Amino acid sequence: MLKKDKAFISKCIILLVAVIAGLSFASRSSYLYCFNNWDDANSYFSVGKGIFNGRMPYRDIFDQKGMYLYFFYGLCYLISHTTFIGVFIMEIIFALVDAIFFYKIIRLYAGEKTSITLTILSMGGIFSSRSFWWGGSAEEICLPFIVAALYLFIEYFKKQYPDGAMSFRRVFIGGLLAGMIANIKFTGLGFFFAWMMLVFVSFLVYKELKEGIKACLVFLLGMFVPFIPWIIYFGVQGGLYEWYWGYIHVNVFVYSKVGADTSVLQSIKAMIKIFYGLIWDNWMYMFLVIIGLVASVLDRKAMILTRISIVVLFVFTFLGIFGGGRELPYYSLPLSVFAVFGGAFLANRLDKAVQHETSGFGFVGLPVFAIMMALMQIATFSMNVPFMAERKENYFMYRFRDEVLQTEKPTLLNVGCLDAGLYTLCDIVPSCRWFQTQTLDIDDPANNPYMEQERYVREGLIDYVLVRDSIPESIDDHYDLIDSEEYGWGDYDFMYYLYKKVR
Repeated sequence: MLKKDKAFISKCIILLVAVIAGLSFASRSSYLYCFNNWDDANSYFSVGKGIFNGRMPYRDIFDQKGMYLYFFYGLCYLISHTTFIGVFIMEIIFALVDAIFFYKIIRLYAGEKTSITLTILSMGGIFSSRSFWWGGSAEEICLPFIVAALYLFIEYFKKQYPDGAMSFRRVFIGGLLAGMIANIKFTGLGFFFAWMMLVFVSFLVYKELKEGIKACLVFLLGMFVPFIPWIIYFGVQGGLYEWYWGYIHVNVFVYSKVGADTSVLQSIKAMIKIFYGLIWDNWMYMFLVIIGLVASVLDRKAMILTRISIVVLFVFTFLGIFGGGRELPYYSLPLSVFAVFGGAFLANRLDKAVQHETSGFGFVGLPVFAIMMALMQIATFSMNVPFMAERKENYFMYRFRDEVLQTEKPTLLNVGCLDAGLYTLCDIVPSCRWFQTQTLDIDDPANNPYMEQERYVREGLIDYVLVRDSIPESIDDHYDLIDSEEYGWGDYDFMYYLYKKVR
């Protein structure tokens, strides 16, 4: 094995240790937590489980994210049916990819000794942030594809531009990565729109309009490739329209607030307010983002297009995420990839400080120190760490699980919230389309989640009904209350009820 390969493997091992250590504390999917009780993550798990048990997403079991997200979660289900250990392994793999590309980007700006150190510190800032949320979000799954595309982009502008156009092979790979994002959560496509727009502009610099148009077509071809498996999957089952309706129509025309009666000025003010809030909520990485953006613009050694490209990518990523009018804490996680430029700036400035250190300390000592600092940051600021004190024997969902499993092959319905985790703990494959309460205002009675769930309860179609707060009016017609628990986190308190069908 070449010395260069051994050195890269050594770096990957250090990054893997850092990622495992960081995620062990930062993600509720880890072995240090009794359960990941985030309803979104459990919903993805249930739909992924459904795929591998013959249920077709959107038609047989509904959630409105993209197919690769459910497929990845389905693979996690194959590792463990009733725990999140598979999800934790997936998070480790994806975060390792993030860290490797973070390192490769920072290495373009700084020396080897500080690049790996700032990579670890940057990842620690991301893991400890509020936007990391509980672990396992769609945004977290998007990060490897975004940061890989960012590396392709930055390496070209750092090493080739303006001496040559971007190769069609690189453009095609960028399209592939965009296609993956399109099939996970398409709000991330704002980044790729700016990515290809800037690449097209770079072709215009050479006055090669035709080649630039060809590059756009190559990008779209690459973007189309990840759709092929799902075109076949839904096409064979006659479900292409359900795929479109569940993923595109619902997200664009039902779930978002696009088209709300607001002026341009009001929209701009709202975006500024959101950005201001993100800085304070996620300062752990946002200060690196801001440092990186400013440093990029002020870099007089770089060409004009190179200097503004990072800011353009950031702005379009932000607009793609928040342009629909919705705002939740974990939405902003894709913006964290831009922390790599703040890390690169600091690594470059620290190079001189460590140039006289021994190679041993530079390669081992500094990264170990960085891991310790990252863990301290996560332990101090991560919103998940307090939940580590929760134990299985005290967590009410395990008691609910034992009660549900007294029935052979039970069926379950979740009312009043998304999947609360009982499907996972009981290894139940959802048997009805609206297996959880979706906050969707749909006029069509056949596709209205509230009306359909009312019908399930009214007709007694399910063995057990888990209700949060709002109890269905007809619940007493077929069900008896067998257990309840008040449970909450932060400023939120909820009442959970477990009903069993008796008549």
